Amino acid sequence: MALDVVAGAAVDDLRTTLSGDVLVPDDPPYDEARALFNGMIDRRPALIARCATPADVAEALRFGRRLGLRIAVRGGGHGVAGKALVDGGLVIDLRPMHDVTVDPGARTARVGGGATMGHLDRAAEPYDLATTGGRVSTTGVGGFLLGGGTGWLDRKFGLASDNLLSVDLVTADGERLTASEDEHPELFWALHGGGGNFGVATSFTLRLHPLPVVTVMLLLWGPERGPEVVRTYRDLMETAPDDVCGGVIYLTAPPEPFVPDGLVDRLACAVLVVYTGREAAAREAAAPLLGLRPEGRMVAEMSDADLESMLDDPPGYRNYWSAEHLDALPDEAVDRYCARADDMLVPSPTQHALFPQGGAAGRSTADHPLPWRHARWAVHPFCLWEDPADDERSRRWARAVREDVRPWASGAVYLNFIGEEGKDRVVAGLGEDNHRRLAEVKARYDPENVFRLNHNIEPATFGS
Repeated sequence: MALDVVAGAAVDDLRTTLSGDVLVPDDPPYDEARALFNGMIDRRPALIARCATPADVAEALRFGRRLGLRIAVRGGGHGVAGKALVDGGLVIDLRPMHDVTVDPGARTARVGGGATMGHLDRAAEPYDLATTGGRVSTTGVGGFLLGGGTGWLDRKFGLASDNLLSVDLVTADGERLTASEDEHPELFWALHGGGGNFGVATSFTLRLHPLPVVTVMLLLWGPERGPEVVRTYRDLMETAPDDVCGGVIYLTAPPEPFVPDGLVDRLACAVLVVYTGREAAAREAAAPLLGLRPEGRMVAEMSDADLESMLDDPPGYRNYWSAEHLDALPDEAVDRYCARADDMLVPSPTQHALFPQGGAAGRSTADHPLPWRHARWAVHPFCLWEDPADDERSRRWARAVREDVRPWASGAVYLNFIGEEGKDRVVAGLGEDNHRRLAEVKARYDPENVFRLNHNIEPATFGS
């Protein structure tokens, strides 16, 4: 449908119905409202419904379906594929719904569907409570949770979705329901990794855990020390307790006081150690790494909220991400991982990450569609750059990282780590049996595949 048709009397009617704002291309806030984290995405919706309540969401859905518009759902807008926007269609923007209410006695949080990890972390901070979040504060809670949710604390507290107690949802036909272990249990199962395929999640209830302090160590070496550092880190994590989290990240060394001048704006091999306790115990746990005499080091006790915002990615850069999950990390895999860092775009915010899995997340036997959780390592090329002339180079580098480690790959993949990589990768991210079961759930709650702008699961009856 043409933009001028949508922007007529029907939009005026929607504006009078919604308690939130409705934006069309001529409105001054429109361009800011359609900006995403990935600066490569430049899509122009016919209108953006900034929903302030679940009733707004239901009304916007009815409006979009009545006019035959394609519908996108926006939470944090952090997803690399940019599916939070749609050309010529309707965006249901949940960002006004960002309230977080913490019950310190029950150790739970009720989180609005448009909240970011920063909203959640800061709300829990005064009570010395936390749960597994992402690795930056700007990530939207909704997309993160519905994709499974791996982060700095998953070895200690499990995946984010392991801490999910209930989800309030608006389905494609406008029905408002709650999914939990006791209500709509099959839908609740699907929401542990199946993404935004089943409705618009307007709020979540999460389990929180006591966490008064974390100790964070950011240790840096020149890239020539990389193989030695990564091997030491690998061996450390083989027997590390659940309190030790973090990862290896090749990056451009920042101009910080703890970084020597000769390393600033150069490629560096960094280890981020996150320890869920005090500094003395953290230093003991990380002794093998400290023994390698890092060229730069930052060691500090802080809150989980400060940890989550410490490495926030700058918005507006061009983005391409991918991932492989590994069942083993032998010396050859380490060498390939380290060698590929030499081809990184430097200086830039690009990161070449290697995350340990295991701990509480890996031990879980929960029946969720998250087969990647049992891999031992995740390799995550996270490309950010400014110049469009570097588009192909950056994509090619990320794909080469995957190819390097493919001999040890499990085949499964965390879908929040990737963009558009085809249906086979979606199935791999969920598991074939799980994918079939998810298609049945999709057929029940979204038989017309209204929510298809995502890592899509077609309804079991779709096209038959």
